[in-house]
Amino acid sequence: MTTLKLALDWTPNVNHIGFLIAKELGFYSDKGIEVQIVSPRDDNYQLTPGKKLELDRADLAIAPFETVISLNNKGNKVNARAVYAILQEDLSCIVALQSSDIAAPKDLDGKVYSSYNARYEDAIVQQMVLNDGGTGSVVFSYPDKLEIWNSLLNGTADATWIFDNWEGVDVKLKVVAINKFRMADYGIPYGYSPVVLAKKERIANDYESFSNFVNATKKGFLLAKAQPEQAIEILGKYLVPYDLQHIDLRESLARTVGYFGDEQSCGFMKPERVKAFLNWLVERKLEHTIILEQELFTNDLLQ
Repeated sequence: MTTLKLALDWTPNVNHIGFLIAKELGFYSDKGIEVQIVSPRDDNYQLTPGKKLELDRADLAIAPFETVISLNNKGNKVNARAVYAILQEDLSCIVALQSSDIAAPKDLDGKVYSSYNARYEDAIVQQMVLNDGGTGSVVFSYPDKLEIWNSLLNGTADATWIFDNWEGVDVKLKVVAINKFRMADYGIPYGYSPVVLAKKERIANDYESFSNFVNATKKGFLLAKAQPEQAIEILGKYLVPYDLQHIDLRESLARTVGYFGDEQSCGFMKPERVKAFLNWLVERKLEHTIILEQELFTNDLLQ
């Protein structure tokens, strides 16, 4: 039995449901794999999934595509590859309370944006504001990651970035309405997020195990589409108490399953979509042209 450690990007949520199903229902073990799930709560979010991959504290990591770019272009280069796209379309968005006077990205000028301080996050938000006719004079704050969502709800920030299929179905929003701004609507060709990453050398040394992991994972996500009630029951076993109490799991999964893809597209990354995001980063001088020549992803493990 081969053991693979999977580092989550956040506490378990609907974007992880395929992994949890594959673990619970034996899809991994049927392929000779034991998957150990590494939660960010284990170290209170001190190390990112990408860093855990770099330090070999994980064999696989869940992160946005920009993490692949970062790992391949740091001083001590990590030959990382994206090997699986969890969502076929972006389900994230910038949000602001409807009770504020922020009805469009341009209204974020002079307002406080609660940032995760991710690689391109602040630049993307500024560009959305500029593309909408604003000046880009957003005030960025960097609270503790676990407080970012609450910073919007309690009024210490005016906007933040969420997954519409998770924070977007927090029961608090039944009484607190939000405005949502999607990157694609404001000229940002955002890449795949989240994706599963692995080191190129580890894949080469044990191709069969990594391929088996990817395909058992795909089976898990497809089952979530076919058997939503069973999927929700499995997801509920892994949730932290707040999410179990506040997240509408049925609505969350209903908003998500259409984006997992089908038998042909599940997990797949379209080269043209990746290229569009990379070109945008280069055009905005957020990255050097070398990223256009790098092997940052592969669909080869999918069968």
